Amino acid sequence: MSSRIPMTQEGYNKIREEIKFLEDVEMPKIIEKLAAARSEGDLKENAEYHGQREAQGQLQAKINQLKTKLANATIVDPAKVPKDEIAFGATVKLLDLDLDDEETITLVGAGEEDYDHGKYLITSPIGQGLLGKRVGETVGIQVPAGTLNFKVLEISYSGLE
Repeated sequence: MSSRIPMTQEGYNKIREEIKFLEDVEMPKIIEKLAAARSEGDLKENAEYHGQREAQGQLQAKINQLKTKLANATIVDPAKVPKDEIAFGATVKLLDLDLDDEETITLVGAGEEDYDHGKYLITSPIGQGLLGKRVGETVGIQVPAGTLNFKVLEISYSGLE
C-alpha cells in the first residue's frame, strides 16, 4: 500500500497527535499491566499476561497503521483546488436520485473522516465517484450495497479552513 493519501495539514497533525498519545500514554499502561501479570508466576496459564500481550500487539499494529498513513501523506492545500468541479475539500450538496433526498458531504483526507457528520474520505468509493464532477451532472457510484445515484446540486469550498 504505497499509494499517496491526501490530507490537510490539520488531518496530518491530528494523526501525529494520536500516535503520540498511543505511544506515550496507552502503551506504557499496557507495559505496566504486562509487568504486573508477568510477576504473578507461570506464564503458560496466566490469562492476564496473554491478554495484555495481545492488547500490546493490537496497539502496536494501530500505531504502525497510523505511521504508514503519515509516511504516505500528501498535504493538500484546499485553496489551490479547482472551484468549479468536485475535488479534495469540496462540500457537495447532492440529490439522491433513488430516495429523492438531499444530502451534503465534504470530501476530506485521512484523519478527518466522520461519516456521521458527512465527512467522507476522498479515497472512499463515494469520494472517488464524485471527483471531477460539476454542478448539474449525475453519477452512479458502485458501493458494496449496490449503486448509488446522485445529481450534483452545489459545490463549495468553505468547509475547510
